[in-house]
Amino acid sequence: MVLQRYLLSATRQYTLKRRILGSFRQTFCELRYSYSSDSTRKYTDRHEWVVVEKGIGTVGISNYAQESLGDIVFAQLPDPGSEIKAGDECGALESVKAASEIYSPVTGTITEKNSEVENKPSLINTSCFEKGWLFKLKLTKPEELDELMNEEQYEKFLKSDVEKDH
Repeated sequence: MVLQRYLLSATRQYTLKRRILGSFRQTFCELRYSYSSDSTRKYTDRHEWVVVEKGIGTVGISNYAQESLGDIVFAQLPDPGSEIKAGDECGALESVKAASEIYSPVTGTITEKNSEVENKPSLINTSCFEKGWLFKLKLTKPEELDELMNEEQYEKFLKSDVEKDH
C-alpha cells in the first residue's frame, strides 16, 4: 500500500514537471525566435532573405521556405567570384519532397559560400537564420534593398499568400 502511494505520488510529480517544463520550453523557443530575428533582414517574394553588414550581404532561405521544402538533403551553392544579378538563379536545394532553385535577392559578387551547408544540408532545417545561411556577396547595387520586404511586410505577404491558397 505504501509503495502504491509512493508510485502514485511520483507519477503525479513527474507528470506535473513534464507539463511545466514542456510549456516553458515552447515559450522559450517562441521568445528566442522572435528576439533572434534581425530587424534589418530583408525578404524576397521567393522566400530568400538577406542581411547586409558593411556592404556584404548574407543570403539564406526563410523559415517558411525550409518548412515547405521539408528535410533538405542536397545544396548546390554559387562559387566565390561569380557575379550575379538580383533575381538570377544561382543555386539549388533538394529535399525529400521537392527541388527548388535559389535566387539572389540582390546584385553582387559572391565572396563566400557556406561549405558546411553543402556538406550537411540539414543545417538549413535546424538553423536557417544562423548556421544555415547559403552564401555571402559584395553588393554592387545596395539600392535594391529598398525593393525587398522587411520582416513585418514579409509576415503580411505570407498571410495573404496562405489566404490565396484557401
